[in-house]
Amino acid sequence: MKKFVLAFSLFTALALPAYAQARDVTFTTELQSYNGDGAYLALYLTDAAGEYQGTLWVSGKKSKYYKHLGGWARGSGLNPAEYDGLTGASVTSGRTLKITLNLDDSLIDNGYEVRVDSAVEDMRDIRADVVAPLTTEGSGKPVSGRGYVRSLTYDLQ
Repeated sequence: MKKFVLAFSLFTALALPAYAQARDVTFTTELQSYNGDGAYLALYLTDAAGEYQGTLWVSGKKSKYYKHLGGWARGSGLNPAEYDGLTGASVTSGRTLKITLNLDDSLIDNGYEVRVDSAVEDMRDIRADVVAPLTTEGSGKPVSGRGYVRSLTYDLQ
């Protein structure tokens, strides 16, 4: 019996990490050149039905402006506990935001999408400025934005 327990424990210790795989993913968001202040951006995940699943990153420190990131704000409920530590400075015209995050492999090639909402003070807010399916095939291929974002590229490592 002891040999069985030892063998089972060893098997479990070696096999379980294979089921909980994750990888680094680098997201590069390049902004258009525009006349205005820094952009607030929300990078977040949705499922195949377009339902909000989680925050990846929020660019812009003043939370009072987060409500202008429409799709993300509605999905996250602006719950600070969810995005605490996932924030950085706003991104200015023509600049690039590059972040690397560790994502679970189950999010890739399973219908999830990365969305970017954008907003600039005294200019219009753009919900789903970019929508990119999170797939192995899409890795390294830029997806054009329809507002302040020129392109979003993600690289699976």
